Amino acid sequence: MNNLPTVTKNLLIINVLCFCGYYVAKRYGINLNDMLGLHFFLASDFNLGQLVSYMFMHANFQHIFFNMFAVWMFGRTLEHVLGPQRFLTYYLVCGIGAGLVQELVQYVQYATLLSQYDSVNTGLAIIPMAEYLNLMTTVGASGAVYGILLAFGMMFPNAPMMVFPIPFPIKAKFFVIGYAVLEVLMGFGSSGDGVAHFAHLGGMIFGFLLITYWRKKNNNNGQFYC
Repeated sequence: MNNLPTVTKNLLIINVLCFCGYYVAKRYGINLNDMLGLHFFLASDFNLGQLVSYMFMHANFQHIFFNMFAVWMFGRTLEHVLGPQRFLTYYLVCGIGAGLVQELVQYVQYATLLSQYDSVNTGLAIIPMAEYLNLMTTVGASGAVYGILLAFGMMFPNAPMMVFPIPFPIKAKFFVIGYAVLEVLMGFGSSGDGVAHFAHLGGMIFGFLLITYWRKKNNNNGQFYC
């Protein structure tokens, strides 16, 4: 941990502390994921602060492990290239952008499927619509992580990567493109896997826009990076 750059190290620490805090609070009947997770904006439990807090909460060990592994693996390189301030800005913008896209997707689902009903049958019980809307909660750093993957692919497009189960290295740009295509396919699929695939894409979209803006600004100043 001592060799990690400051922002990457602190992001790992904060996420792990929040994850541990979730389980400690759960023993006392407090659901931090419900309090700090991102609720649908038409739900009574929604507040703007959740657009930031949701990305530090996780559903289970597998969820946080793979997200933090990606932050550790790719974030440290990006922080060295961008610098601490820009890297933190990038991480937060991607995370918030992913949350906004998730809100938009949920609104489309609500407007097209749910808005005409007063209650919803969840399969276990029929509950009022207002109560159901509060169940539409998103947690996780995946949006920011997918933004990090996008940035790595843009800055180091030809870097070789070993991806299981492919038995040979592939270039980072193809790795990122493959992930983006997979998320599109899974997002439009009807798997009902509980994963916010469009939020992942939202993190990549906002990351692309921010990197493009920085590159244009740097070029106009006669400076270059990546």
